[in-house]
Amino acid sequence: MESIITSSYSVHFNQKAYDALDKHLSGEKYSKIFILVDENTRKHCLTPFRNGLRTEFSFEVLEIESGEENKNIETCVKVWNALSELDGDRKSLLINLGGGVLCDLGGFVASTFKRGIDFINVPTTLLSMVDASVGGKTGVDLGSLKNQIGVINQPRKVLILSDFLKTLEERQLQSGFAEMLKHGLIQDASYWDILKSVSDFKAMDTLIHTSVIIKNNVVLQDPTEQNIRKILNFGHTLGHAIESYFLESEAHETLLHGESIAIGMILEAYLSFKITGLPKNQLEDIKTVFLSKYPKPEFQKTDIESILTLLKFDKKNAYGTINFVLLQHIGEPVVDVKIPDDLFHSAFSYFKE
Repeated sequence: MESIITSSYSVHFNQKAYDALDKHLSGEKYSKIFILVDENTRKHCLTPFRNGLRTEFSFEVLEIESGEENKNIETCVKVWNALSELDGDRKSLLINLGGGVLCDLGGFVASTFKRGIDFINVPTTLLSMVDASVGGKTGVDLGSLKNQIGVINQPRKVLILSDFLKTLEERQLQSGFAEMLKHGLIQDASYWDILKSVSDFKAMDTLIHTSVIIKNNVVLQDPTEQNIRKILNFGHTLGHAIESYFLESEAHETLLHGESIAIGMILEAYLSFKITGLPKNQLEDIKTVFLSKYPKPEFQKTDIESILTLLKFDKKNAYGTINFVLLQHIGEPVVDVKIPDDLFHSAFSYFKE
């Protein structure tokens, strides 16, 4: 896989990732190197990662608890305190070895400790490889509200080691795959057609590389999400509200990020059909593909009302207006679309059919 090089960061794959990190550590004079892990990546990924490097270097391991429920300021405080107690300074490096939660939180911790230290993302899940590790969005949740606190700050490098996918359960792989399907919907109809026929996750390198290129190209055009980068939020406005609601609800099993976003993409495809002219056959294709791969929870009226209430906390809102990304066709998105309130209930009714 060819590396992806930009003016502010670089993405490297497999052996080239190890080579790039060896070169980086040899060239930079870091006072301290910290590796942030959770209990899963400490067990399954830390030793293989360290063994893949030729460079001898000492490091401190910092561990947090896995799970979206731990992506909060309280966890950040623990990591900040650990960095301080272990004599971290402005010349330190933080390597984030983990999934989306860990990359988001670790990037935020690094961006704010001592007003900013270098960090490198080593994503270990499919979701983090194609989404969270690339683009510079860092941050944590505020209660159950997704990504309310954070900054945009680029890592020095992103190292994608696809062997780590072998440590994941099928459900986690499917969750990450939802973001890849989104890349097809917002940028490339032919890529969508390729992805929807994928039946297993045994040979993902080329597809991961394609998804990273798609996301990276969008980010380069609009690093701070003023315009075109908003298209990466397709499915996320309703999807994040659904994810937040299921996270805090005692009556429902928690949904993974990709599972929530899959539902959000069906709902927002329906809104696209109603408002921006997405053809009916493409809407049906989107619904069929996602429902063949992801859970279909039952939404009661009270669930829907609670989810719609959470929309007002979406971080993409401006001046009290909820802005959506919709599709004119598969591969042709439209940003900053306002939705009549009555259509939300129609979208959930369509989902139930």
